[in-house]
Amino acid sequence: MIGIIGAMKIEVEALQSAMEDVRAEQVGNLTFFAGKLEGKDAVVVKCGIGKVNAALCAQTLILCYHPDILINTGVAGTLTDKLSVGDVAVSQGAVQHDLDTTALGDPAGLVPEANRVVLPTDEELAQKALGCVRAEGLNACLGVIASGDVFVSSPEKKAEIVRTFGAVACEMEGAAIAHAAFLSGVRVLNLRAISDSANGDSPVDFPAFCRKAAAHSTRITRALVRTL
Repeated sequence: MIGIIGAMKIEVEALQSAMEDVRAEQVGNLTFFAGKLEGKDAVVVKCGIGKVNAALCAQTLILCYHPDILINTGVAGTLTDKLSVGDVAVSQGAVQHDLDTTALGDPAGLVPEANRVVLPTDEELAQKALGCVRAEGLNACLGVIASGDVFVSSPEKKAEIVRTFGAVACEMEGAAIAHAAFLSGVRVLNLRAISDSANGDSPVDFPAFCRKAAAHSTRITRALVRTL
């Protein structure tokens, strides 16, 4: 079983429409679409924006559907000149850039219970995803993707995340999903198409380019599922 999570309707609606033998199942405030995607058993769900929504959704999906793999798909802001709008960031690891217990002597981003800063994502899935991106004729970058409960829209914040974590992209859910997957022993991958530059232009760029980026993340997600 493959679990696929996106934060917004625009990030999951095309995947849900592409499913066969699909049934909608309500669990709490979440609607899971279970069926076949690219011939594989899959469940697709919109978690809502933010780390708490993402973690609750991921853990519910894990407990109810017992997936072998979790894929977080959607859009992100770029933190590197290697990625522009429409390009794809593939996670090598996930960090929570707004988790800070440095006052207690911990390194920035240390995740309680997991006892690590960088939450691992699945290397085999990442390499397959990179191959799918290239086969689709898109540019990709493998690296750490940073998550936090803030829409990054200032050069200062962008520079801080890069300086502290060396991340290539930022968004608001992926590390929370990776956290739930890590603690539950589920293979996980974050796959994000770039929608904005995570700087002062982002409030304008994001709505302008979000649909294009979401379409790219959908294409790559479907291509990846076909390889699994």
